[in-house]
Amino acid sequence: MTAASLELSLGPVSFYWTRERYFAFYERACHWPLSAVTLGETVCSHRRDMKLADWLEIGHQLAAAGKQVMLGSQTLIESNADLRDLAKLCDNGDFLIEANDMGAVHRLSEAGLPFVGGAALNLYNVPSLRVLKDCGMFRFVAPVEMPGKDLARLLADTRAAGLALDCEVLAYGHLPLAWSSRCFTARHHQHPKDRCQFVCQNYPEGLPLTTQDDSRRLFTLNGIQTLSGACQDLRHELGDMADMGVAMARLSPRTEGMAEVVADFDQARQGRCPAPSPLTLVDAELCNGYWHGKAGMDLAVLED
Repeated sequence: MTAASLELSLGPVSFYWTRERYFAFYERACHWPLSAVTLGETVCSHRRDMKLADWLEIGHQLAAAGKQVMLGSQTLIESNADLRDLAKLCDNGDFLIEANDMGAVHRLSEAGLPFVGGAALNLYNVPSLRVLKDCGMFRFVAPVEMPGKDLARLLADTRAAGLALDCEVLAYGHLPLAWSSRCFTARHHQHPKDRCQFVCQNYPEGLPLTTQDDSRRLFTLNGIQTLSGACQDLRHELGDMADMGVAMARLSPRTEGMAEVVADFDQARQGRCPAPSPLTLVDAELCNGYWHGKAGMDLAVLED
């Protein structure tokens, strides 16, 4: 079974990188077989190396390479300054927005602007999708913990209800699990959140949190965000996704080996997928439990 019609997209960078690393990464991404790219700082407003003008510059480079470009909004709005930044983002005039909180949805709806609904909006049923479609949503990212069979049912019900909405699924990367007003990375270094000294930038792949005996990576700390310890890998599910009507498989950026990850998923779309095994060029544990209705950290053993 192949999924050649399924498009690949690149999600926003979850971690705090240097300005130079962002520009170098997206220069390479221009040449990858991706249909869409979401840019922007979606986690923490303290991360200010990249200005809106920088994201717009990168966005135009990607658009010139034939990619659909979205700008992701911050997921947790905590201050009036965050609201002002949100307003500037939504009013950028160049690119559409991926709304990651209801404040962004409200502003975009008031302005009559179409948008993508991010996974953090937690859209689980047809009434919720209908409300946001009426607000201008044309695509949504499925909640990361939704099992594949439940998503298949939701998409079938959505079509039966006459709602024309594309769906995107996070197919590769650390799963975003929670956001908090506390900064766990700063606390690890005994810094107060407001004087964090930007220690997140010391962890371009996040800060691993392991079991007491260090036998397993449970979570990945990323400032105010908690991610899964393992990376979700749904290469072997792309055919089923295409059959159920998923439009895009999202890949979450990593610092190393991302070109190989994209290439592996591009091959998987063509039905050329090797036996289940870790992506050899990326040092990360893998998981797919949520998709199979199990504990998220599990890796189901698939048989050909």
